[in-house]
Amino acid sequence: MSSATPTSARVRRLPVVGALRLGRPSDVWFKPALSVVAAVAPPSLLLMTLGRLDLAPYTMAGSLCALYAHNRPYAARAKVLAWVILGMLGGLAVALVSASLTRNAVVLVTVGALLAAVQKAVCDATRVGPPAHVILTFVSSAALFVPQTPGQVPGHLALAAAAGVWAWLVGMAPAPLRPHGPERRATAQALKAAAAYAETARGGEEGGAGARSAAYAAVHAAWQTLLAVRNRPSTTRRALERLVIRAEVALAAPADADPARLRSWARAVRGTGRIPRTGDPRREEDGLRREEDGLRREEDGLRPDGVGSRPDGAGPCRTDGGARLDDDSLRRDGDLLRGRDELVGVAAERAVAPRPLWSRLGPLAPVAVRSALGCALAGYVSLALGAERPYWALVTAASLYQANITLTWSRAVQRVVGNLVGVLLFAAVAPVAQLGPLALVLCILACNFGAEALIGRNYWLGSVCVTPLALLVTELPGYQPTGELVTGRVVDTLVGALVGFVAAVAVTNRRAGRRVERALTTVDRAREHAARVAADPSSTPAALEAARRGLAAAVVDLRATADAAAGEWWQRALPQERVVLAEQAAHRTLAATVRRRGLLPDLGTTSTYTYTEGASP
Repeated sequence: MSSATPTSARVRRLPVVGALRLGRPSDVWFKPALSVVAAVAPPSLLLMTLGRLDLAPYTMAGSLCALYAHNRPYAARAKVLAWVILGMLGGLAVALVSASLTRNAVVLVTVGALLAAVQKAVCDATRVGPPAHVILTFVSSAALFVPQTPGQVPGHLALAAAAGVWAWLVGMAPAPLRPHGPERRATAQALKAAAAYAETARGGEEGGAGARSAAYAAVHAAWQTLLAVRNRPSTTRRALERLVIRAEVALAAPADADPARLRSWARAVRGTGRIPRTGDPRREEDGLRREEDGLRREEDGLRPDGVGSRPDGAGPCRTDGGARLDDDSLRRDGDLLRGRDELVGVAAERAVAPRPLWSRLGPLAPVAVRSALGCALAGYVSLALGAERPYWALVTAASLYQANITLTWSRAVQRVVGNLVGVLLFAAVAPVAQLGPLALVLCILACNFGAEALIGRNYWLGSVCVTPLALLVTELPGYQPTGELVTGRVVDTLVGALVGFVAAVAVTNRRAGRRVERALTTVDRAREHAARVAADPSSTPAALEAARRGLAAAVVDLRATADAAAGEWWQRALPQERVVLAEQAAHRTLAATVRRRGLLPDLGTTSTYTYTEGASP
C-alpha cells in the first residue's frame, strides 16, 4: 500500500466567507430555546417582584444549565445535567471565593484563564455540549469581577444551586410525554443520512464521500444515544436499534437500499406513534413476544428459536418434547432470528464500561494549553488597555478554541462579526430595556430565545443575540451608559479574538499527525479482527456484532481525527491516500460482516430466505 507522506510543510488558506455561510437549522432548535426561557424566566421574575434583580446573575448561572444534554436519553440526561450543574457550581465557587479574597485584576484573570482551560478540557473529554465549556466559562469569568465578601458567597451559591435544580426539572419535563424522544430523533437522523448517501451512491453524484462520512457519523451518533443508557433495555429501544441496523445495512449496500422507505421510517420515528417494523409484520409481532423466552432459553444452552445445538455442531436436535424442527421451519424464522441476534451484540456493547476520564484528557493537552495561554494573555492585554471588564476578552478567547487552527480561525471570524452586529442590536434594544425592570427581563428572555434559535445555523448569527444578552446582564444591578458598554465590548472582542488566535498559532498541535497514524493503526487492527471473526463459522452473534461495531467506531474516529489534523495551519502533509484506502478497506469489511449476519445475500448468490429490508424491488 502506498503512502503519501511528504515531509515539506505548507501553510493552509484560512476561510473568511465560508465561515459565515448559513447552514440548515437544527430539527429541534426550539427545544433549547424554549428550555432556557422556561429556566430563566421564573427566577428572574421572582427576583424582580422582590426588588432584587441585582441577584439575577447568580440565578441565571444555574438557569443556563438547561441548555445542555438535549441529545441525551432522559435517564442519561438526568445524570449529565446533574454533573453540569455541579461543574457550574464548582467553577462559580472558585470564582466567588477568589473575588472575595482579592481585587487584584491580574490574579483574577489568571484564575479565570485556568478555569477556562479546565472547563474546556473536561467538556471535550466528556463530550458535554453544545454549548460545551463556553457557558461555564462565561459564568465563572463574570463572577470573578463582581465585588464579593466571604459572607456573601454561600448565599450566592445557594441561589445558583436553586436555579440549577429548576433547570434540571425543565430539562427533564418532556420525559413523561416523550420518554424516548432523543433516541427517536437520533434514529431518524441516521435513517435520513443513510437515505441521502444511498441516493448519492446510486445516482453517481459528486459528494459521495462526504455523504458517506456524514451517514457513518449519524449512525455512530445514533448508537451513542441508544447506548447511553446502559443496562436499561426496553421494547421501544430494541425497535429503534433495529432501525439503526437498517441504516447500517443501507451503508453497506447503498445500491440495494430504498431511500424512500428509509425516509418514511425516519418520518414515522419522529412522531409519538408506534415505531415502524422493519420486517415481515406477521413474523415480527411473534418475534417480539418470543424475545424474552429466547433469552431464557439461551441461558439454558438452547438457541433463541428453541432448537438445541448438537455438541458436534451438526445441526438442530430434538427439543420441547422431542419434536424435530426441520430445515423449512428454521428458514421461516431465519430472518426474525437474525434481527434478534444483532441485538445480542448491542447488549454486549452496553456492558462495556466507557474509557476512564483521565485517558481521554491526555490528547487534549494542546487545546488546554492554548485555552489557558490565550485567555490569560487576552485578559492581560485588556487590562493594559484600561478595560473595566477584562472577562469579556477572556471569554472571547475561550470561545475560539476548536479542534484545529482552521476551525479556530473560523470561530474567530464568526465571533467578531456576530459581536459587532450584536452591539448594534444592543444599541437599538437598550432604550427599551431601560424602561423598567420588567422590560429588562423580557429583553433578556428574548435574547436567550434568539441566541438558541439562531446559533444552529451559524455561530455568528447566534452571537448577534448573545452579545446584547451579555450586555443586558451587566445592567441587572443598575443601568449603565450604553455608549461605554458598546465601546468596551467592541474593544474586548477584538482583543480577545486577535490575542486568542495568536496563542492558538503559537501553541501548535504537534500530536495531530501522530494521532492520525494511531487512528490508522486502530482501523487496521479492528478491520483484521472483524475479518477474522466474520470468517470464523463458530463466531457468536455477540462477537460478530462487537467486532463490527468496533470497526465502525474506529472508522468514524479516523475520519474525525484526519479532519481535525487537516485543519492545522502549519504542519507536514498528512497521509491522505492511506486514510482513504483504510476507509475503503474498512467499508468492505463492514459490508462482509453484514453479509455474514445474513442481512445481505452473499456476493454472486441469490437466497430465498435472506432479504435486505428497505431494498429496492
